Amino acid sequence: MIKLLKYLRGYLRIRVWGFSPERFMNLCSNKGILLWDIEKQGDVYEMCIHLKGFRALRPIVKKTGTRAAILERYGLPFLLPRLLKRKVFAAGLLLAVAFWIFSARYVWSIELSGNYQITRDVFDDFLESHGIAIGMRRDLLDIEELEKEIRRQFPQVTWASAKLAGTRLVVDIKENDAPIVTEKPQTEGGTDLISEYGGVVVSMIVRSGVPAVSIGDTVEEGTILVGGKVPILNDDGTVREYHYVDADADIILEHTVTCEEHLAFDYVKKVFTGREKKSHYLRLGSRRLQLPGEKPYLVYDSLVRESRPVLFEKLSVPVAFGICTYREYQNVEFRYTKEEAAQVLNEKLIAFLTSLEEKGVQIIEKNVTINTNGGEWVLSGEFLVHGPVGKSAATVKTESGETREDEQ
Repeated sequence: MIKLLKYLRGYLRIRVWGFSPERFMNLCSNKGILLWDIEKQGDVYEMCIHLKGFRALRPIVKKTGTRAAILERYGLPFLLPRLLKRKVFAAGLLLAVAFWIFSARYVWSIELSGNYQITRDVFDDFLESHGIAIGMRRDLLDIEELEKEIRRQFPQVTWASAKLAGTRLVVDIKENDAPIVTEKPQTEGGTDLISEYGGVVVSMIVRSGVPAVSIGDTVEEGTILVGGKVPILNDDGTVREYHYVDADADIILEHTVTCEEHLAFDYVKKVFTGREKKSHYLRLGSRRLQLPGEKPYLVYDSLVRESRPVLFEKLSVPVAFGICTYREYQNVEFRYTKEEAAQVLNEKLIAFLTSLEEKGVQIIEKNVTINTNGGEWVLSGEFLVHGPVGKSAATVKTESGETREDEQ
């Protein structure tokens, strides 16, 4: 704080020499003139003195027979005159300060953290519907009401906090990470489990309902695997009535899955010519300001490199400068070799097999061939797999004779 006051008042670094420098310093002390950082260099003394004190040295110098010379000048009183001489610099400095003060009244960035289930696009739509957007005034933002609306709009949010950090609106939320249990709706009249495709039953664990097939049985598409009609027997073994339930079971079926992928002999690839053109632009928020011009080439792609000045980055103001590089290319036709075609088709095959594994399908045997047909390569695959089976369908009631309809 003392250094700041000295800088605002202005001070000098002086050199004193002559008949009696010691007496010079004593008289300065008696007159209330502050001297500091005193250094002796032979018969010469160097020291710091306030600007006001230096102006009162003439009678002391004359009385002590010494001389004083200015070595360096420090402080605001010496800086301002130099700035005023440079009018453009001074005007730019004033405009920068004015822009800083003006920008600090607005929200220039919105940050969201803690979201896993809620996507950023969904949250941005929520903010927009409540009139909250980049560029709005800070004093129009009701933080407490925003926190309430977040909890009200998103039931999975258990805690929400919003705060203004400079020109940034920082929103931190916590979602309910406990698994959401969804109960299977009970169907009036019960449901059966039917097969979506044909195959051989290799595993069956029934939790609810009456098994209609056994392990090792061959079933067709639409066959009832587990019935939802449970008979209630009399003492003599006859059926007294039926109790209808929703059939539930884990059933694994062995069946065959086929895959066929096609790839044309020829393909088009970009070949860059090496010619480039650059264009500069200014981005203000979502708006991009760029000089209009004709298309640089007939076919081209663009590479954008963008940067933000440090001043705007600290203020979180969405202002950025960028360079767009246009690169000319030609569409050249190539033909796949056998090895290249096999690599591309195998990548498609891997993607197909990965999708099967994600569904819980286990591959037992596979037979894959690659041949040509007309003007294309053809990959044909046949796979023996073990996969889960069982689709719910309404149970046919004995007393009503209703037909079973697949559950929508």
